[in-house]
Amino acid sequence: MSIDARPASVDRRSRFGHWEADSVEGAKGSGGIATHVERKSRLLLAGKLSDKRADTFNQTTYRLFAQIPGKWKKSLTVDNGKEFSLFKGIEKETGMTVYFADPYSPWQRGTNENTNGLIRHYFPKGINWKTVSEQMLATAVDKLNNRPRKCLGYRTPLEVFTKNLGDALRT
Repeated sequence: MSIDARPASVDRRSRFGHWEADSVEGAKGSGGIATHVERKSRLLLAGKLSDKRADTFNQTTYRLFAQIPGKWKKSLTVDNGKEFSLFKGIEKETGMTVYFADPYSPWQRGTNENTNGLIRHYFPKGINWKTVSEQMLATAVDKLNNRPRKCLGYRTPLEVFTKNLGDALRT
């Protein structure tokens, strides 16, 4: 579905559960990572990809979102990359509606683009992803999720996520 059909509340970041996704590539043939960022809390989920195929991206997405409660899975905004060609599977498996940003409009997924830039501090362009272990990736994700952000009132994405996750479970 086009980003034009996405609810205005997603742009305002007024509700939790709206995500942006992308893939981060490295050296040719070395795979990459899938990144998913929740728009309101800025929480990052990331997983290794062995290749750039859509079914590989989907399987990683399913695994990452299996740990996220349904109330926190409303929408996923992606670009027009081939890794998203099987988006119907993501919608079916996660219950999220997938929205596509306009071509050549990275600002429409600015939270994810910014986060991918932060990931590059740990894993520079051209990295051979085969040399990066799941533990190395998990450590970088943990550091980013525990990094205070000005836009969050100097709280961390994990603080914002877990506080509101607890509130959601109590209601």
